[in-house]
Amino acid sequence: MSLFNIFKNGIWRENPVLVLLLGMCPTLAVTSSAKNALGMGLATSFVLAGSNFVVSCCRKFIPDQVRIPCYIVIIATFVTIVEQLMQAYAPPELNQTLGIFIPLIVVNCIVLGRAEAFASKNGALASLLDGLGMGLGFTLALLILGGLREFIADGSLFELQIFTNWQGIYLLKTATGAFFALAFILAVMNQRKINRCRKEGLTYEAPPELSCRSCNICKLGK
Repeated sequence: MSLFNIFKNGIWRENPVLVLLLGMCPTLAVTSSAKNALGMGLATSFVLAGSNFVVSCCRKFIPDQVRIPCYIVIIATFVTIVEQLMQAYAPPELNQTLGIFIPLIVVNCIVLGRAEAFASKNGALASLLDGLGMGLGFTLALLILGGLREFIADGSLFELQIFTNWQGIYLLKTATGAFFALAFILAVMNQRKINRCRKEGLTYEAPPELSCRSCNICKLGK
């Protein structure tokens, strides 16, 4: 697979939120606005890219028996860097909103999953691009969900009021509203795929590499 395809995979074909349905906790918790979604997405992207690169560089020196603890230490290092940078330069209200979800990037299944499934088996450049692609895909998914929720609830985007006297739907500010919004986005995506396959006379099937047979996440603790 070319380096460009490795980068592109995480953006759409293997999007961690919209296709793999990973990282649901921060996805549903911090996407009450586009601004929060962007902050969380960029923080996770930095950790993904950095940890993938370091894991790939160190993969030949880490014994299999302790690879998961070593990966977690590497990921935790990048999370600490992100947390310190955000406390120093990010707006206080953003830090308060994201709160515990920044430290919890350490145990985000997207980050640990890419370290185990890709970075531990591929070169440094390919792993870096994989992390950047997955991070960008995660950020885009959060932006779509956060923008939709903010627009319907407040009639604004990135805290810029688009419609005055907007009678918003408060439900979209809650976790329940996040579930409904994400379900709507996934339903639209799946229906488009099904319609495209029908026009081509095909039956839609999920890509084989996304099935349980090729997933190693359940085996990480073994």
